[in-house]
Amino acid sequence: MSELDSIDRSILNELQSDARMSNAELADRVGLSPSACYRRVRRLEAEGVIAGYVMIVDPQAINRSLDVFVEISLVSQSEASLRQFEKEVVECPEVMSCHLMAGDADYLLHLAVADQRDFERIHNQYLSRFSGMGRLRSSFAIRSVWETTRHEL
Repeated sequence: MSELDSIDRSILNELQSDARMSNAELADRVGLSPSACYRRVRRLEAEGVIAGYVMIVDPQAINRSLDVFVEISLVSQSEASLRQFEKEVVECPEVMSCHLMAGDADYLLHLAVADQRDFERIHNQYLSRFSGMGRLRSSFAIRSVWETTRHEL
């Protein structure tokens, strides 16, 4: 991967704010011709700097406005146990992210659920059935104070 220069950083900052803007608008904002801007964006994609483009759905609009954070400790931390857990956790559609952790818990999951009853369903259908489950501790968010998908460059 090549080093990011100030124009690459400007392109990335602009696209993080609005990935749907046209190439012509992006080029104008970063001070390039449309063809040069297009080449830069394609290079950033090819090098994996731009990993993809996503749409952010309002959780309230789809009745998943309750955030639950689940700490999971497995019985064994063998590589096979970790791989099996990670294979299974991606099958739970309510899991928004899963992180292998250092510290007390092996994993931290972020779930988006409708309410406590929905969490109980997910617990019974998925969480309690994960292979190697040892301890599970859940915390319900009261409200989100700050959240971003943006990386400052």
